[in-house]
Amino acid sequence: MTSPTTQVYPVIWNGDSVLLIDQTRLPVEYTFVEISCCKDMARAIKTMIVRGAPAIGVAAAYGMYLGAREIQTTEREKFLSQLEEVAQSLKATRPTAVNLFWAIGRMLKTAYESLETVDNVKAILLETAQKINLEDLQTCQEIGDRGLEVLPNSPEQLRIMTHCNAGALATAGYGTALGVVRSAWREGRLARVYAGETRPRLQGAKLTAWECVQEGIPVTVITDSMAAHCMQQSLIDAVVVGADRIATNGDTANKIGTYSLALVAKAHNIPFFVAAPLSTIDFELATGSQIPIEERDPAEIYQVGKSILTPERNVEFYNPAFDVTPAELITAIITEDGVYAPSQLRDHLKAKQIVY
Repeated sequence: MTSPTTQVYPVIWNGDSVLLIDQTRLPVEYTFVEISCCKDMARAIKTMIVRGAPAIGVAAAYGMYLGAREIQTTEREKFLSQLEEVAQSLKATRPTAVNLFWAIGRMLKTAYESLETVDNVKAILLETAQKINLEDLQTCQEIGDRGLEVLPNSPEQLRIMTHCNAGALATAGYGTALGVVRSAWREGRLARVYAGETRPRLQGAKLTAWECVQEGIPVTVITDSMAAHCMQQSLIDAVVVGADRIATNGDTANKIGTYSLALVAKAHNIPFFVAAPLSTIDFELATGSQIPIEERDPAEIYQVGKSILTPERNVEFYNPAFDVTPAELITAIITEDGVYAPSQLRDHLKAKQIVY
């Protein structure tokens, strides 16, 4: 079953609950999961029903409101203490995506700074979550248009490669890396998307390809190991990926396989861009070596659906969900505020007094 519209919004406030596109069922089944409590939101984030750093941030913001709604006390200090517990439960779901922590921090800051009654604070938290949702959608559209400024100038339409899914499904809508793709498609500058399948969870094959199909964007899915060959055959003009966390020196954590893709792009003199909102920059981290890397269930490697691909017994498995691409391999970082060389990132943002 396909979406009835090309507009994809993975996190929707539904009046009294949150609707999440169940991304674990795509592309075979397009369904929503209704979330009415914080515990279920934490489980949805952990199990990747909702995934992608910006989308996780939006979902966590709504999770904070749902958790606040469940708190019974009317005493301000008790309420804030229990809200901190809600925050900790959500923070424990995914350690690498900084947008999760950024959104939770913004929700906590809102609660602490409000001098309203507890009931009014709860209402303000809902309004804040909705603002985060809308702001992310607007941010992605701005990132998409900023990306047009730095894509290679060519009389021919471009062939852009991406990795994992940094599209509408990974954000409030439109996407970061796929936001650049969408803007290029809109302006008639895109010929084709090459989507790396992104083992082991296949977000490129399942999600990026699905999004492209919804909008009629030509897409070719390749296995991750085919990237070098495609570049050698002059099939790729640029690589655009998203990010889950960016250190202030420009080192970038993204889905596992991004680092090797950046190395291959460098070897073939192909520009490698990271598209991400400013909220993805972790101003407390100097380098990527400080970014925590999530390790996931080894079953993701040896099992696809009901099929066992490798013997799960007497074999060790290592399943890091992310890797860190050094700044020197990144041509530029595309944000809603501008496009920066990684080496200039810290100074530019400091000069503009942009601090999250």
